[in-house]
Amino acid sequence: MAPEDRPGPTADLPRRLKVLVSAYACNPYKGSEEGVGWGWVTAIARSHDVCVLTADYHREDIEKALAEDPVLRGRAKFVYVPSKPWHYRPTRGWKFIENSVLKPIMNLSYAMWQRDAYKVGRELHGQTPFDLVHLVTYVGFRFPGRLWKLDVPFVWGPIGGLENTPWRFLPMLGLGGCLYYAGRNVVNTLQKLLLGSPRKAFAKAGGGVIAATEGIRDEILKWYGRDSEVICEIGPPPDIARDHSERQPGEPLRISWGGLHLPGKALPLLLRALAKLPDGLDWRLEVLGDGPCTPGWRKLAGRLGLAERCTWHGWVERGRSVEVMHESHLFVITSIKDLTSTVLLEALAQGVPVVCLDHCGFRNVVNETCGVKIAVTTPGKVVADLAGAITALAEDEPRRCKLADGALKRIIDFTWDKKADAINAIYERAVSGERVFVMK
Repeated sequence: MAPEDRPGPTADLPRRLKVLVSAYACNPYKGSEEGVGWGWVTAIARSHDVCVLTADYHREDIEKALAEDPVLRGRAKFVYVPSKPWHYRPTRGWKFIENSVLKPIMNLSYAMWQRDAYKVGRELHGQTPFDLVHLVTYVGFRFPGRLWKLDVPFVWGPIGGLENTPWRFLPMLGLGGCLYYAGRNVVNTLQKLLLGSPRKAFAKAGGGVIAATEGIRDEILKWYGRDSEVICEIGPPPDIARDHSERQPGEPLRISWGGLHLPGKALPLLLRALAKLPDGLDWRLEVLGDGPCTPGWRKLAGRLGLAERCTWHGWVERGRSVEVMHESHLFVITSIKDLTSTVLLEALAQGVPVVCLDHCGFRNVVNETCGVKIAVTTPGKVVADLAGAITALAEDEPRRCKLADGALKRIIDFTWDKKADAINAIYERAVSGERVFVMK
């Protein structure tokens, strides 16, 4: 475990709290939601005694990590909710369900796990009462579980999932992507209108609501009348570079892009922008990741005349992907639906300026010191603005280097130490009974 990930003293509270954490997704060796759960648990454990309810299939990895970190082992107890046949596990069958139109079955499975977790948590609370309950993962707003019913303050977050995908961008996602995201928008809106459990959980949380992004904060206020504190749900990678790549005279501008190749990641926005770059601008695109959209995207690059300048790496070892990022001069993010992509912090940690859309979690992380944000207007305007931003940075190496220096400084704002201090302030507010919300 990296030094910054070890529990240590942070801002003082009047006393150490006994915190019951629900983190269904929690794994020290995984990314995505599992990494979010583990990062938040270790941050909370810096100042408090933590009991974590988590899925049984994480047991082996968690026990291995605890064996290597006696400090954390002394501050965090993990309770594995007994596995039932209907609980999700990362098997081939469940993975198929997760990535298909059958995903509501997985959502139901998680809801049933939360029901069982509540029974376990209620029993533990009866034996040795907790001072506070904190629901960490999954981050989706539609899954508040039942632990908020316990007779102690409730903290919820980071919360995500409330924002819809911009409607005007749906046609560029292909038929399947358009139908999926249109359907998700409709379902999302209906759930915000009709689901009663999130409304009750928000009411119980009061001033203990954490939003993953500014956009999520706006949605929580709009739909539930509760203000919230914005804390980025993810933390930095363990390997932060000491310097950044410099572009030598005559060297092509190296641009990198990474992620799972799904419609919402919207790589075609970048490909079409690259097709608009001036003829005299020499560039290369490094595409990391793979997925269902890869064949179609490669064909589009060919139709646009970009094939010879694009390298499709597929899935590679993390060390190699970090190397590709570090050697890049720009990292571009085109996602039209996300929270805060892990690749964003990975790029900043390698001293790579970021060009991204001005929404989702990117809005909160990228500022004028480390990158360029493109207004979310229309697909055509976004393509043109992307091309303009890339051209401007390609023609101004001193400015690009200044942004690269800024990236290495900006990443420090998202360490788990910083989050731990913010968590302490929220906990203090929660246990003091202070309620911070705006009634509709």
